[in-house]
Amino acid sequence: MISIVDLGIIRGVAWQGDTLEVTVTPTYSGCPATSIINLDIETALRSHGVEKIAIKRALSPAWTTDWLSEKGRARLEEYGIAPPNPAGGPQRCPQCRATNLEKVSQFGSTPCKAHWRCLECLEPFDYFKCI
Repeated sequence: MISIVDLGIIRGVAWQGDTLEVTVTPTYSGCPATSIINLDIETALRSHGVEKIAIKRALSPAWTTDWLSEKGRARLEEYGIAPPNPAGGPQRCPQCRATNLEKVSQFGSTPCKAHWRCLECLEPFDYFKCI
């Protein structure tokens, strides 16, 4: 749905001798998807013939939703998740584009999302919170 590059968590990729180092900043330090993401990075690189891989975790500077690419924001919305809005709360429903919205819960399907509902099409949706 969205690449980890467009998510903005890949902070660097560089060869150190014969080892490819990939620096990853998780969306938040306790993100349960971090280990799976790292495994997926390693699996993808190995499938392309890279044998020596070092996945480094960088917690500083902390990830921010400002690091999401425009393509990543658009992909979130196409998937039905409202992208982060610095003004707070979603700007429009990702389903019908209406702006008549209500917050259902501060927490959605994951801690980094809130649960909202469109009052026009009545569809619920997740909003990716600004961090």
